[in-house]
Amino acid sequence: MPSEIFGAVLQYLISGLTNGAIYALIALGFGIIFNATHIINFAQGEFVMLGALCAISLYQVFPSLPAAFLGSTLLVTLLGLLFERLALRPVKDRSPLTLIIITVGGAVLLKGLAMLWWGKEAYNLPPFTGATPLHLGPATILPQNLWVLGVAALLVAGLEAFFRLTLTGKAMRACAYNPVAARLVGIPAMRMVQLSFGLSAALGAAGGILIAPLTLGVYDMGTMLGLKGFSAAILGGLGSSLGGVLGGLLLGVAESLASGLISSGYRDAVAFFILLVVLFVRPQGLLGGRT
Repeated sequence: MPSEIFGAVLQYLISGLTNGAIYALIALGFGIIFNATHIINFAQGEFVMLGALCAISLYQVFPSLPAAFLGSTLLVTLLGLLFERLALRPVKDRSPLTLIIITVGGAVLLKGLAMLWWGKEAYNLPPFTGATPLHLGPATILPQNLWVLGVAALLVAGLEAFFRLTLTGKAMRACAYNPVAARLVGIPAMRMVQLSFGLSAALGAAGGILIAPLTLGVYDMGTMLGLKGFSAAILGGLGSSLGGVLGGLLLGVAESLASGLISSGYRDAVAFFILLVVLFVRPQGLLGGRT
């Protein structure tokens, strides 16, 4: 009996870490845009959905998973750049509330367009390297789970290197810390904001492609994933890269344990319960600053 319990808990942890890695990528997307604009982009979940569905469509045309991954990420990145350029930049009243409402409208528009293009059917993307489960002690793990964890780790490390080692990344950090000073030294702040939307869309698309072989791609999948990614960002500390990763992993594990040990009906409720608790007890998140 103890070995069975250990195996079940280990299985829940594996599932939770896999989902948590996706939440972490979405949370990082929220954090990048928040640092650049101090708004919440509620269209982030739709970039996840578009990444999955575009990859599935590209794979049907040209059956190569690497090409589908790269092509879908590029398409959604371009869409993120266009979203900032066409929907947000022309706005005269650039108050945070106005821009947030625009992102909500953008999310509804993208979901509606996806429903018109792909319909309400669910589509499947094949696993990256087969579906034969691997044994990890008393638990099993699918190869796709390893792909999710590995690629997510590479993306997080690459993003951190981009911000710390490249001139463009440092310029984006400068705009986040002090936009006025950044403009005074010649940094094009609006271009950095647009780039932040492109990076955020790319992370969301990558998350959608990684999770598509484990679930199904459907036009409304981004709504719940976006809300959970937002909960992870708040839990870890909105604007903190390490906080977003930590919040995503903690949220994924808590969700999986609650679903397995209590009831699957609590799976979605856990994320929002944690969100409310954090907002009441520590609004800045686990790794967020005091301001």
